[in-house]
Amino acid sequence: MFSRLARPVIAIQTVQRTFSTSAKQDAKVAVLGASGGIGQPLALLLKNLPLVSHLSLYDIAHTPGVAADLSHIESRAKVTGHMGPEQLKDCLKGADIVLIPAGVPRKPGMTRDDLFNTNASIVRDLADACAEVCPEAMLGIITNPVNSTVPIASEVFKKRGVYDPKKIFGVTTLDAVRANTFIAEMKGLDVSKVHVPVIGGHSGVTIIPLISQCTPPVSFPQEEREKLTVRIQNAGTEVVEAKAGAGSATLSNETEAKYFATPLVLGKTGFEKNLGLGKLIEYEVKLLSSAMPELMANIKKGEDFINS
Repeated sequence: MFSRLARPVIAIQTVQRTFSTSAKQDAKVAVLGASGGIGQPLALLLKNLPLVSHLSLYDIAHTPGVAADLSHIESRAKVTGHMGPEQLKDCLKGADIVLIPAGVPRKPGMTRDDLFNTNASIVRDLADACAEVCPEAMLGIITNPVNSTVPIASEVFKKRGVYDPKKIFGVTTLDAVRANTFIAEMKGLDVSKVHVPVIGGHSGVTIIPLISQCTPPVSFPQEEREKLTVRIQNAGTEVVEAKAGAGSATLSNETEAKYFATPLVLGKTGFEKNLGLGKLIEYEVKLLSSAMPELMANIKKGEDFINS
């Protein structure tokens, strides 16, 4: 079963893919929210990445201790800790990648959207600092509700006049990882060789696993396919409930939604290729149709937060 530790692994994969496809071997990576349940394991994994030369950690509390602890690890990345709003800009100076896991986690009974009132302002303020200090950095947003926080960051960058849609992402790959794992378990496959595209968004019905496009090909009776789809959509809630309150568990123009998650190929300048939706079966077309109203409402909520 996945925990909040799954999110740092996904963010690490994003960093690895980005810099392994570029000539850059000397990356500064900033983590905003580095003292939290996602931020600490994410920082630990980043410290062990040979492509990272400077790991810059920010939070409103405990960051010096986290930084001191990680600095003892025998890898090349220099670690600096920055605590409080007055040190945020120093954290961001010269950053090539900024990852934002800051915010409050879900509790049992909460939806991702229930986090909006608290996390929206956190992402707004952090994104504004990024837009001012390191507007050319790639920005990966982990903070929920991702369907709304990514539009918030984008609108902030637009207001600053530095918006580049190739460089702002929601880190939603966790949904694909869950789909890969669940299918591999059900079919007795090697999970490292299973790949299921997941499109749409990152909450409930907006999570659309394209099981028909799985590699290697798999087949399920329709009833079983529906149950598997629902499990993938609700996997985060499954974790939240299992942990009993102790923790919680990228975007394009493929549809009428301004932000829509599809598989992307990343490079040193942001996303280089959108792999798109592929051919959907009838059931998946219905899932997409059901997802659009909620996804578009989530997006509008984020935009309205900045523009109202």
